[in-house]
Amino acid sequence: MKFNTKTIHGGQSPDKAYGSVMPPIYQTSTYAQTTPGGHKGYEYSRTHNPTRHALEQSFASIENGNFGLAFGSGLAAIDAIIKLLQPGDEVISTNDLYGGTYRLFTKVFEKFQIKFHFVGMENAEQIKHHINAKTKLIWVETPTNPILNIIDIKTVANVAQQHKILLAVDNTFATPYLQQPLDLGADIVMHSATKYLGGHSDVVMGALVVKDKALAEQLYFIQNASGAVCGPQDSFLVLRGIKTLHIRMQRHCENGKAVAEFLANHPKVETVYWPGLESHPNHDIAVEQMNDFGGMLSFTTKGNNYDEAIKVVERLKIFTLAESLGGVESLAGHPASMTHASIPKEEREKTGVVDSLIRLSVGIEDQHDLVEDLKQALN
Repeated sequence: MKFNTKTIHGGQSPDKAYGSVMPPIYQTSTYAQTTPGGHKGYEYSRTHNPTRHALEQSFASIENGNFGLAFGSGLAAIDAIIKLLQPGDEVISTNDLYGGTYRLFTKVFEKFQIKFHFVGMENAEQIKHHINAKTKLIWVETPTNPILNIIDIKTVANVAQQHKILLAVDNTFATPYLQQPLDLGADIVMHSATKYLGGHSDVVMGALVVKDKALAEQLYFIQNASGAVCGPQDSFLVLRGIKTLHIRMQRHCENGKAVAEFLANHPKVETVYWPGLESHPNHDIAVEQMNDFGGMLSFTTKGNNYDEAIKVVERLKIFTLAESLGGVESLAGHPASMTHASIPKEEREKTGVVDSLIRLSVGIEDQHDLVEDLKQALN
């Protein structure tokens, strides 16, 4: 089954009760039993829910995995991965990553004696220098948030396999429409399903997908024991969103290209970060491991002036100044004061998150209108 068909049919079948084509919203906390343990596969909705189960099967299908898990948020999904570890274990993470992930690693899990090393992964071979006997996990975002660095998943996977280390990839920016990390050697794929998978800025959710049964069983135990699950209504919304993922992503990519090319030629713009530009440092790797280049991009204005960057985002009319990304509507953000405010200034600037950086989530509106909006905001 090809990807575009999987988004609609992958892991799905008509509901057994009445043949409903779309999985019903099973808005229930518990299920009747004929005798203790005598049930139809569902006992309590923290553990299992038919609507969530249908979504988890869809997650697995579109990422070419065998097991999917749905969580109450992307951070809840990451939380479950780190709970696979023990005190004293170490994690190697990309140093250009979502601020919420950085906060979870450093402010929550470091207290439990888990050590995190934040390193540049543009040259994936450099990871080897940070591996020791305590290293149990490599954490990768690609493209990274918000600098859109591209990390060679195959090379990192080879390093991880050589040292028997788990590799987890945050695939939120790319989605499985653009890349499928499990096929490139990753052990775990994570999504903030709030973003492109849901696609309509109306739900908060996280997802994990794996191939290995033993690893899946560990994660299912943590999902149930920690309880950070999503409800059936949210599950229904994301299932519906996934059915149009392929056609939305096609337009996101088309519009992203138009906006990136406009900004790259604008006299007030210093640098554009979008992997589809040949000037991008790892453009060749993006060409190899991605099917297209997506609708996420960032840029800096000349002079690197904080106040000027704020004025640009305030003047936007079609782009909405807001947190998050991946919805049908175009959004703009100022990472230094919004998504990455939890990262110390000195640390964020090392990775390129400077005061003038503006991040765009390019939506599926008419690309002419989007370019015109940026033009008036920059002038």
